[in-house]
Amino acid sequence: MARKPTARDVAREAGVSAATVDRVLNSRGGVTEEKERRVLEAARRLKLDRMLDQRPARTIRIAVMLQPPANPFHAELQEAFHAARHTHAALNMEFRVHHLVPTDPARVAAQIGALGATHDGFVVCALHHPAIAATLDHQIGLGKAVLTLGTDILTEGPRIYVGSDNYRSGRVAGNLMARLIGPGGGDVLVIAGLLSMIGHEQREQGFRAVLSERHPACRLAGVVESQEEGSRAGELVFRALKDNPRLRGVYNASAGSQAVAAAIRAAGRAGEVVVITHELTANRRVLLREGLIDVVLDQNPADEARTAVEALAAHFGRLPAGPATTLTPVQIHTIETC
Repeated sequence: MARKPTARDVAREAGVSAATVDRVLNSRGGVTEEKERRVLEAARRLKLDRMLDQRPARTIRIAVMLQPPANPFHAELQEAFHAARHTHAALNMEFRVHHLVPTDPARVAAQIGALGATHDGFVVCALHHPAIAATLDHQIGLGKAVLTLGTDILTEGPRIYVGSDNYRSGRVAGNLMARLIGPGGGDVLVIAGLLSMIGHEQREQGFRAVLSERHPACRLAGVVESQEEGSRAGELVFRALKDNPRLRGVYNASAGSQAVAAAIRAAGRAGEVVVITHELTANRRVLLREGLIDVVLDQNPADEARTAVEALAAHFGRLPAGPATTLTPVQIHTIETC
């Protein structure tokens, strides 16, 4: 009968002393992150039962950089990260939400720099900007983990991206838009929050590409930016409807669905304009049921947050492996599925 592994075997496997294994095993602290990770990984490899569910002694602190909860998608992300404190308590990872101003990259970069001293890593949902990318690269060079969420930021150092394939989502939106408008075609307005957000840029590119390739009767009337402000999205739609009687569709790739619906009603075009947007928030469910939105492409913020937690836990050795993929699926919702 095979001998059961012991703490001394773990020490040999991890290349540390038996005293270090004892400190990790009994949550006494005083062990560096690297040694703690090696001990936990060795314990899992050796299947030392009493350590497989061991809560690590050191708390890993992650700064989660999101927009304020006035943006419904970011509000759901924030709620999901708060819930992770309880659902993933055994990992001893603390996710601290910090709000950012999406249109102020210098301020975002300064926030990241200031938070680096007290955090082990970052989850960032922000635009791509040289100042932000350089600050994140500096943090990566200091050994901090960086995970971009929902929209990527092109750092030179290694990062993890969690989110949907935004280019593909844009193509799905474009194909659905053309089919709902019908063979007669018409003009379509695209509203991006910020085209400097890689995710929004990719959605617009995918949408534009599929119309060009498959649906020439649907013409892109314009691509505008709401600056991530819902009221501005509504103003842009109202103005476009008044200026262009051929406008048959609105693809809102960001926030502001209620304002967009209100603008369509105010312009007297309710029921005539196809509206496709992203993220199945509570208010968008209502708009779907009322027929003021036709399609919502949802990437499930709770699933994205869970994937991010698991990916970071694997990075820090708190889980033996990360998620099978960090690309989150997109679900299509209509009035019948909400």
